[in-house]
Amino acid sequence: MINKKYISITLMFLLIMFSNFAHSQKNKYWVKFRDKANNEYSVDRPEEFLSSRSLERRSKQNINIVESDLPVTQLYIDSLLNLGVEILYTSKWFNSAVIKSTDSLLIDSLESFEFIVEKQKVYGTPVTKSAISKFQFSPYETTPVTISDYGFAREQIYLCNGQFLHDRGFCGQGLVIAVIDAGFYHVNLLPAFDSLWMNSRILGTRNFVDDDYEIYEAHPHGMYVLSIMGGNIPQQLVGTAPKASYWLLRSEDTSSEFLVEEDNWIAAAEFADSVGADIINSSLGYYVFDDPEMNHTYADMDGKTTRVSRGATMAASKGMLVVVSAGNEGNKPWHYLIAPSDAENVLGIGAVDSLNRKAIFSSFGPSADERIKPDITAMGVANAFQGITGEINRGNGTSFSSPVIAGLAACLWQSFPEQNSLTISKAIISSALNFSAPNTSIGHGTPDFALAYNYLKVMISYDQKGSASVYPNPFTDHLNIILQKEPNDNVTIEFFNSFGQLIKKESYDSMGSSVFITTLNNLTQLSSGNYILKITSGNNISINRIIKI
Repeated sequence: MINKKYISITLMFLLIMFSNFAHSQKNKYWVKFRDKANNEYSVDRPEEFLSSRSLERRSKQNINIVESDLPVTQLYIDSLLNLGVEILYTSKWFNSAVIKSTDSLLIDSLESFEFIVEKQKVYGTPVTKSAISKFQFSPYETTPVTISDYGFAREQIYLCNGQFLHDRGFCGQGLVIAVIDAGFYHVNLLPAFDSLWMNSRILGTRNFVDDDYEIYEAHPHGMYVLSIMGGNIPQQLVGTAPKASYWLLRSEDTSSEFLVEEDNWIAAAEFADSVGADIINSSLGYYVFDDPEMNHTYADMDGKTTRVSRGATMAASKGMLVVVSAGNEGNKPWHYLIAPSDAENVLGIGAVDSLNRKAIFSSFGPSADERIKPDITAMGVANAFQGITGEINRGNGTSFSSPVIAGLAACLWQSFPEQNSLTISKAIISSALNFSAPNTSIGHGTPDFALAYNYLKVMISYDQKGSASVYPNPFTDHLNIILQKEPNDNVTIEFFNSFGQLIKKESYDSMGSSVFITTLNNLTQLSSGNYILKITSGNNISINRIIKI
């Protein structure tokens, strides 16, 4: 994530921020409903509330339609409207609504109604404005990289070996990415997005912050992020998924910072689910607010406490690949990752520079329940993106590393369309440079999308019923292998390089033993890098990612 103020922010944007703040003076509240009784919808008729594309995604991944998919009971909505409150939106996942009212007595009385079980204030005029600089932009002066078809985006793509997928024609075609962000200033006018418009790849927009605020005149942060994925100006800026399709969803209110923005995010994620998005990219995160009583603690970063992290986990459970920024707090007192990057089954993305060194600002893990976080990293220092007048700028932040991964994940998924989101996520993590020795600084490190592609290619046809112990990993001159197997099964060991080429094969007789142990020696001739080790015993296949140093 990058932050709340950018270089060359004009008076126009300052006016936008002040007018937007003035527009929303009513307090906002989150209310949770008791149940979904008397609901007019049924899990047996999902076509009434989910798009065909959303249903297709679930069907391909064997995901059932359940009660959390049902819209909120209309009777409860009507009851609130009759009371005189304004309903901003509802959440089917949390069976709740966000409402707005100036009538404090009415709000105080809500929990006396039988159908409401919980109420929480999520927006109000702050007593003191916090010193949040969520979108602070750090310009980075650098010598331009060698111009190629990617232009100034070359390094951020090459660091992840993303060109491997593009060279094979996988540029995100057929995949839908929902971008949840702060605004998409002039996406309808700027040159990086011409090819998206010409090919009808901007599928639509939604604004979950306010009703009458034009998304293309809002904050430029989402436009910057979109350009890293969907931009396409050959020899200037080509994104990581220039042929994917995009929904542009505004959830971030840049004039203030309140808990309501987590609920905005959930509403956007639910919308993304309903229209059939495959991937969510969100370069946003939360831990401190303008009202200190709303602040999160590090203990809350366990993936189960904050509402936005639970929403991200729910989004992943619906078959979407959720990619989020880990945060820019690494050199600040907070230090740790922020929500929703702490969520389970969500890719939290840290930042490194073009030499794969951790960015000083990139947030540290682990999650509060000691899971490895961030999950992976990508280039987030001196990234190329489109500026507000169409120029190519460079900047820092995990806001910029997240879309690098999200776009390339779309390309990888395109190449294996029958795989589910968790398999794609696992392949990406398994390909990462630090996979065998993850830490709280960079997680599993920067992925290699050529290796992820070939990992999937090797394993895709096999039912992995067995697994092998392979060590040391990384290795230098030898590998030890221990395998449980059937006594009469022979063993075959195959080495594949990161291009999927078979470079070494060894076969062994069964020896009538249920335990196979061997040492592969004289491996110094192998080049340093990533390899896939395929071990076959009878009908069992074990796929292992190994590193030669």
